[in-house]
Amino acid sequence: MNDTKDYILRKRIGEEMMDAYSGALERNFELAKKLLRITREGKVTLLFKEELIGEEQIILYLIGKLYAKEGGFVEKHEVDNKELMDELGIPKGSLLPWLKNLRDKRTVKQMKMGRNVFHTVPINLVEKTLKSIEKKINGQSKED
Repeated sequence: MNDTKDYILRKRIGEEMMDAYSGALERNFELAKKLLRITREGKVTLLFKEELIGEEQIILYLIGKLYAKEGGFVEKHEVDNKELMDELGIPKGSLLPWLKNLRDKRTVKQMKMGRNVFHTVPINLVEKTLKSIEKKINGQSKED
């Protein structure tokens, strides 16, 4: 009986949750394409990095990693502090307070795996975040 319940739950998760995950990324593909790029190695490049504050860079980078994983370029979408510092050029003294603020606002989730700490963005925030950043970028380019 338990095996049947486990199977049914696994099947529902695969059908209902996985679709929502890839669906959110697919639905926002054109918008994400305006804001970031991904290399074959799974590296994420932010197209308007200079116009974004540190927290926006972090969350947009994490969204890029979701796309990199979905595209099959990386095995995991979770990102550690070192990758954020190296890829975004953010010093640790700035990164840690920004990550804490993002976690406090529930914009970023933190996971501990062994001694390492990884970060990801909840899938339900992808669309809202991309639209907010696009609005900011468009507003700035109109003022210039």
